[in-house]
Amino acid sequence: MTATEPAVRIVHFSSVVKRPLVDAAGDRIGRIEDLVVHLGAPHPPVVGAVVRIGGRDLFVAIRNIAGIGERRPEFTGNRVDLRRFERRPGELLLGRDLLARHLINVAGGRLIRANEIELAHVHGGWEIIGVDPSPHGVVRRVLHGRLGSGAQPARIVDWASIEPFVGHVPSARLRIPYRKLARLHPAQIADLVEAASHEEGEEIIEAVGADRELEADVFEELDPEHQIEFLESRSDQDAARLLASMAPDDAADLIMEADQDRRLRLLEALPQPQRRKVRLLLSYNPETAGGLMSPDFVALPESATVTSALATIRHSTAAPESLQVIFAVREDGTVSGSASVVALLRASPEVPLKSVVRPMPAHLHPDWDLGATVRKMSDFNLMVAPVLDPDHQHILGIVTVDDVLELMLPTGWRRDFGTMSPED
Repeated sequence: MTATEPAVRIVHFSSVVKRPLVDAAGDRIGRIEDLVVHLGAPHPPVVGAVVRIGGRDLFVAIRNIAGIGERRPEFTGNRVDLRRFERRPGELLLGRDLLARHLINVAGGRLIRANEIELAHVHGGWEIIGVDPSPHGVVRRVLHGRLGSGAQPARIVDWASIEPFVGHVPSARLRIPYRKLARLHPAQIADLVEAASHEEGEEIIEAVGADRELEADVFEELDPEHQIEFLESRSDQDAARLLASMAPDDAADLIMEADQDRRLRLLEALPQPQRRKVRLLLSYNPETAGGLMSPDFVALPESATVTSALATIRHSTAAPESLQVIFAVREDGTVSGSASVVALLRASPEVPLKSVVRPMPAHLHPDWDLGATVRKMSDFNLMVAPVLDPDHQHILGIVTVDDVLELMLPTGWRRDFGTMSPED
């Protein structure tokens, strides 16, 4: 801001509501109960106020109110429309719909609470510029703005980085935009769902449902309690659609968490390839290497070239963490060795896998418990460990280090770090 630019005036919402609205002569004609905004812009404009006049809530356009934030704002219009206030599509009330409610701070990937809403007079109109989630906002709100309209907020979170929950608003056609949530990691979105109320969580899940892959990734990151909470509200077909998009090991874990009388229905509703993988995993104790493993991995003939191996990795639909290592198999399908992606990149493109792989990699047994699995992976510094059949000949699946860590960490460990702002 240069010396010639006027300072932007910031007004607290709490210093606007409950104020008398007077006429040009200074006589009281009503009281401002709320402000009306229209969502959609990065900084939503204030379009009017809900004013209580003669026991009725009436709409007064913001252009007809002077002295917003002052002790006695003035009505400057010619007449008041006496029809009762009714919301128009896309309109929200700052006090009723947003104040003291959770909001998503997309930039921070966390929930905050709108303890105070900050307004600014910009280009001749009023707009929301941000919220104050600090305790100061609570005190100011309780005191109805008596801390002073000119007092600067303790901290403003820019509204451009905020998405409100609007599922409870009857006039709101907008929901949380998928494109904004898609900027976050699935684990961050899962943290938001777990920190939110059930209704807020449903709104987040509905938003990410625009991308089935992202929706599945978020479900994989949710704790079992929340997975079941949101799965229960879905039909068997809708639940099966979601499970089919999840990694087989995560889908198997979720099916085991479902009610016993629903497990078979969900399993039978899965597409045949996914059903076969999930059935295999369900045959193992979930806390063994067999229960932890994923059946999605890359295994190629020993004669395959490095070029074809890299092309297979490039086009594989397996999870990225599962593709750090690939396996070479003999003509009879038995495993002969493994190679990391780094080893493939360093090798000559035309050489066969047989000349690149390390023979008979360190491996796990499907019935090994978590302790044995962790020791083996730690001793050999394995990010990906193959699980072999009892004859140590064929690969049943792989265990990745992230699956082991997830099982070792206590339930709800992410919530211990909190997704709410420290001020909430």
